[in-house]
Amino acid sequence: MIKVGVVGGTGYTGVELLRLLSRHPRVELAAITSRGEAGMPVADMFPSLRRRVGLKFVTPQDAQLERCDVVFFATPNGIAMQQAAELVAAGVRVIDLAADFRIRDVAEWEKWYGMKHAAPELVAEAVYGLPEVNRAQIRGARVLANPGCYPTAVQLGFLPLVEAGLIDPDHLIADAKSGVSGAGRKAEVHTLLPEAADSFKAYGVPGHRHLPEIRQGLALAAGKAVGLTFVPHLTPMIRGIHATLYGRLNKDVDLQALYEKRYEGEAFVDVMPAGSHPETRSVRASNMCRIAVHRPQGGDTVVVLSVIDNLVKGAAGQAVQNLNIMFGFDEEAGLDIVPVSP
Repeated sequence: MIKVGVVGGTGYTGVELLRLLSRHPRVELAAITSRGEAGMPVADMFPSLRRRVGLKFVTPQDAQLERCDVVFFATPNGIAMQQAAELVAAGVRVIDLAADFRIRDVAEWEKWYGMKHAAPELVAEAVYGLPEVNRAQIRGARVLANPGCYPTAVQLGFLPLVEAGLIDPDHLIADAKSGVSGAGRKAEVHTLLPEAADSFKAYGVPGHRHLPEIRQGLALAAGKAVGLTFVPHLTPMIRGIHATLYGRLNKDVDLQALYEKRYEGEAFVDVMPAGSHPETRSVRASNMCRIAVHRPQGGDTVVVLSVIDNLVKGAAGQAVQNLNIMFGFDEEAGLDIVPVSP
């Protein structure tokens, strides 16, 4: 058993992380922090965790996180970078579910996130936690940068084509839609039920914070810079991301065979049969990414459909998958969950 701490256990990502860790056979939850809710039983805030999590929230100062084997940060951007160095020095491994360590270029990160980075030395050693790409590096990581939700769906969808050099890397398009939970648990007008229901809108068209993260990953796969147009949308549902990806083929290839071979043996990527149209409900509450690849009218445009649950494979589930790899556990431990339907 390993001792696990969770910093920031009151948001949607935090409670999803607790749901998964509470059923993990090799994990003991040691501390769950919240400055505002310190002293409150976790199950009082989240009754879904009754008889699963018996801890109370504690302040970070009282959590004794240095006694943990690993600490997850389910916090807003800018928090993990303030505390990670001290934990790493104490021999604690860190998994950050925010964006503090995802972008290798610190100046680029500071431009997009609007703050000075507090631990640039850790950015240099942090491992980007997309298991289907970096599994070997993840095993030895002391600092793990858990990918964002949109970047996970988009990269997994594009990777087989980009790695094989089969599409024009200068003109990639990602048209992605997310449920409202992707905006977090904080109270904001645009996520109120009367504002978000029965409506559909794009946002962040001039530039979204996930854009440099996606470009970085695809550029590494391509071996050169890529040109990407990324447009996110808010949809009137709670969970789920649907990414529709477009590229221009430069070679004739069996796309179905390409994708099946690339993700053969991957527990959490399901390449669906030719002609399929995956739905977000088919992955709800699971760590699965389902992908379908199309070539409309047999032309030179390829269309990839990629769906995930933004809170699981797009956040907490992928973080637990990374935990399993880091500690040599079965990669599916705590994650062998059949999606919820309806």
